[in-house]
Amino acid sequence: MSPGGQHASHGTGELQLDRFKALGSNVVFEPGVLVFHPETISMGSNIYVGHNAILKGYYKSEMQIGDDSWIGQQCMFHSAGGLYIGKKVGIGPGVGILTSTHEDQGRFVPLLTSPLVAAEVVIEDECDLGWGTIVLPGVTIGRGALVGAGSVVTSDVEPYSVVAGVPAKLLRMRE
Repeated sequence: MSPGGQHASHGTGELQLDRFKALGSNVVFEPGVLVFHPETISMGSNIYVGHNAILKGYYKSEMQIGDDSWIGQQCMFHSAGGLYIGKKVGIGPGVGILTSTHEDQGRFVPLLTSPLVAAEVVIEDECDLGWGTIVLPGVTIGRGALVGAGSVVTSDVEPYSVVAGVPAKLLRMRE
């Protein structure tokens, strides 16, 4: 707690499996994984979460991760706007998924103190996000899409497409 007792930590992030909204069978959490607001997080079965990943639930929204998904090391997911990850999704190490940003109220108002604007992120079934990808608020990544390593996804991605770059652009469609 800060001096004056006005603000408290969101907690240690230590795993408390009994506090998840839902937790399927055979979910592997490697050492160093941090989970905040597990009561807002639902996870299916056969999910791997790599070392030092952070699943940052949010008290006003949900995070859902579907069956048979793989989350690499050092990923950071923040679900203020809601985060929905489908089944059989591969998410490479170091991927960041953001569902909120601060409203820009002009240069005389610090962004940090501006209101939070939340927008849902949806990653449909069978997608693959390459190492170091960043997904910004409000994006839907369509079924079976492939996002190249290091990409910044700023807009929706069509199903079965291959995108890469900063910002991510269509390279080709999967056959």
